[in-house]
Amino acid sequence: MEQPRHDIADDTRDETPDERADRNWTDLLQEFRVLQTGVQLLSGFLLTLPFHNSFGDLDGFQRNTYLALVLLAATTTACVLAPISVHRRIFRQRRKERLVQFGHRLVRVVLGLTGALLAGTTFFIFDVVLARAEALVVGGVMLALVTTALLVAPLAMGPAPATHDDSD
Repeated sequence: MEQPRHDIADDTRDETPDERADRNWTDLLQEFRVLQTGVQLLSGFLLTLPFHNSFGDLDGFQRNTYLALVLLAATTTACVLAPISVHRRIFRQRRKERLVQFGHRLVRVVLGLTGALLAGTTFFIFDVVLARAEALVVGGVMLALVTTALLVAPLAMGPAPATHDDSD
């Protein structure tokens, strides 16, 4: 029987490497579910816009911004789907730890894409509803908030304890 492994950062858990990988994968899936919901809502909003009468009133810059946001939403959606596709590919091959490492890296990418999508969509809405100057201010503030949430807040947790990997 495999002995439980006790890591420096995880010395209160009594779990095998396989159990740890399963727990980490479950945690990552929950994070992807939350991200997927937000991305779906923003994407759905964007995809309905061309079917509104006022869509024809957009200027060239607004149309290009809209199209860039649709591409960003599609890219983000594709990235959210990737870990599930990889899981299906390596299912029952006892490669869960590699899957966790892949998911860990990908969730960071998806967080960045989602943050850019959120800031971009906010900018776009303010540009259409108010004016470009207000949109630039609000978009900049939103970008600062997203940056704070994704970069500054995690750094406020302080340095991570030394471990053998960063999959936890």
